Amino acid sequence: MEVAPLTTLGYTVTAVSLIFGLQLLRSPATARQGNRIAAVGMLLIIGITAGIIGGNSNWVFIVPAIGVGAVLGLVSARTVRMTAMPQMVALFNGMGGGSAALIGADDFRNAVAAGTAHPDITWAVMLSCFIGSLSFAGSLVAFAKLQELMPGRPLTYPLQTPVNATLLLAIIALAVFAIVSPNLAVFGVFIALALVLGVLFVVPIGGADMPVIISLLNSFTGLAAAMTGFVLSNNVLIVSGALVGASGTILTIAMSRAMNRSLFNVLFGAFGSSGGGAAATATTGAIHPTTVEDLAPLLAFAQLVIFVPGYGMAVARAQHDLKELATELEKRGVSVEYGIHPVAGRMPGHMNVLLAEADVPYPQLKEMEAVNPDFPRADVAVVIGANDVVNPAARNEAGSPIYGMPILNVDESKTVVVLKRSMATGFAGVDNPLFYNDNTLMLFGDARATLASLVQEVRHQ
Repeated sequence: MEVAPLTTLGYTVTAVSLIFGLQLLRSPATARQGNRIAAVGMLLIIGITAGIIGGNSNWVFIVPAIGVGAVLGLVSARTVRMTAMPQMVALFNGMGGGSAALIGADDFRNAVAAGTAHPDITWAVMLSCFIGSLSFAGSLVAFAKLQELMPGRPLTYPLQTPVNATLLLAIIALAVFAIVSPNLAVFGVFIALALVLGVLFVVPIGGADMPVIISLLNSFTGLAAAMTGFVLSNNVLIVSGALVGASGTILTIAMSRAMNRSLFNVLFGAFGSSGGGAAATATTGAIHPTTVEDLAPLLAFAQLVIFVPGYGMAVARAQHDLKELATELEKRGVSVEYGIHPVAGRMPGHMNVLLAEADVPYPQLKEMEAVNPDFPRADVAVVIGANDVVNPAARNEAGSPIYGMPILNVDESKTVVVLKRSMATGFAGVDNPLFYNDNTLMLFGDARATLASLVQEVRHQ
């Protein structure tokens, strides 16, 4: 049997597995199975591609590369903390985009040397290299922000948008020139400017918008891979890249809508930068501190308790203690739910991933639209390290920078308990009037230690 039909059949099976796996990722209940199916598809791609290239006696390069990559991937996946998962996702995005750009650059160099750099293929090379370079550089900046290697707040400078627009126009002009008249020097400048634009593109994005930018960079990586598929005439790379690009774009738009902001505003609004907005919404009043001993009976004898996790829970690694507390309450007949805001945390689905790691039942995880009607009948809403996503200023104060952003309506509960280390503001830099409400109790301290203490106190009620 000929090799070409077998290769086509293998790539077709791979494409189907990727599509089916992506479909299963829509639900937390089937996400693990979908991830496994997609992983098998990717393994099949690697095997087929390695067989094709290996036929040219390149195994001496292929085997070590696959081995090193597999070991690094396995060690990284096994050792990374769940709180650092956004950083890993950012790095994965960057590696994918960088790989696409390198492949395109090498193909362009070879085509120029052979005199075969024709516009019918160099257009795809330029798109692959531009999107891949932008994704690579932007993802590294996102990683640096998430890892706190650089300030997480938006970093802006005068005329930033015009400078970026001028840089983009220059990149387009160089790309057109390189397509019409292939030249390695021009191509090198084109790549360098694309990398610079990637850095400048993400620098003004603040921590509060990081889930959106990670999703967008993921879609960029997919598009870069699809363009590389055109360069290499590889159908499965086109299909898989298009799937990643399309799903990432849809998720990005959905998350922007969840914040009631346009994608343009997310990218160019410098949300969370210092300015008069935060001061304009500053709130004064008396807070109502509480203790673990006072809070335990309130939880133990409630009928409905809704937990609202935020990035503070992730930092404290408190998801297992939260699950243990919920289990103790359920033993006493208390109904427990979890309110999940679409942009809570630092990557799409961050809270879902953390709670799934703690074996929280999927039906208890409720998205914002589903859980908001439950808050008025909740005896206690426990906010764990969340800030901006529960800030009533988004509903009530037209002058607030977050005005109009849909929030979790925890303030409608009979009692609100906020677990925080201090009264510091969230990433939006806006004070939260929720903390001063008459029905709000503030429990200060490390979330993990506090929840562990609550578990012990509830057991003695």
